[in-house]
Amino acid sequence: MYRTAEFVSPKHPDKICDRISDRILDYCLDLDPNSRVAVETMGGHGFINVNGEVTINTEKELPINDLVKEVVEDDYRIQVKLVQQSPEIGRGVDTGGAGDQGIMVGYACDENDEMVPQEYYLARDLCRYIYNVWSSDGKTQVTIDEDHNIVAIVCSFQNLTYDELHRLVYEWLEDKGVNPNSVARFCNPAGDWEQGGFDADAGLTGRKLVVDNYGPRVPIGGGAYSGKDPSKVDRSAAYMARHIAKKELIRKGCSEVWVYLSYGIGMKEPLQSTATDGETYWDISDAYPVHPNEIIDFLDLKKPIYYKTSEWGAYGNGFKWDK
Repeated sequence: MYRTAEFVSPKHPDKICDRISDRILDYCLDLDPNSRVAVETMGGHGFINVNGEVTINTEKELPINDLVKEVVEDDYRIQVKLVQQSPEIGRGVDTGGAGDQGIMVGYACDENDEMVPQEYYLARDLCRYIYNVWSSDGKTQVTIDEDHNIVAIVCSFQNLTYDELHRLVYEWLEDKGVNPNSVARFCNPAGDWEQGGFDADAGLTGRKLVVDNYGPRVPIGGGAYSGKDPSKVDRSAAYMARHIAKKELIRKGCSEVWVYLSYGIGMKEPLQSTATDGETYWDISDAYPVHPNEIIDFLDLKKPIYYKTSEWGAYGNGFKWDK
């Protein structure tokens, strides 16, 4: 049985959009911790569009163009359309209910120190290793077998030649204690490339949803994370589900744990709050804070902490829900 996962660098077009949305979110939360924010970014080919809803208690005008330029230093035509949150959505959140319906999945395993799937862990680690040497648009992909041996690597990075990229992959494998000659390596398989980022591709907030979670092995229930304040349970409850999964993994001594939290819009009580090791299921609603406002308070989610989550993922990177 083979398992494969990919990761993308912070300068991938979709990740640029995630980072813009979360930079705007962090700015709003810094001004007003009770901000309601749902910002979507689309960019590409000299144009960036920022659209969505922001309700914030401030007299300051939001410097959206400046925030965008903090993330993308090049000159782009920027179009902004932000309105206040719908009062019909707000009335459910104002009373402590969930900002939307949905089911969120948390996961933890014992395959590495970060408690994420091994193929995902390796793909991210390789991507970060290359990016730290050469900061550009890029992707990695790692395939492992049932014994967690690396059997294949695919990686493509802008402005890195085949020889340079091959050398970095070779070094990374040696650093992992893996014989590089035992691994099929595909570096820039479509050829070396110089045109990347928004010059080559359009990007969109939330399009790297599998990368933002745990890779393709773990199901995804909720929506995207970036650009959303913590009243949106598809972000906050997903972080709580991860926290619970790690705690239950340790408490039960399992090799894997999945946690499922589901909500109706405007409702405080979750409709489902269960954990499973793949064989048995158990309720976790009485053991952890699972109401939306309880989650926000427990994980201290009204702070400007989100930009960093959009760079290398929310799990296994030392955020509060992982501690």
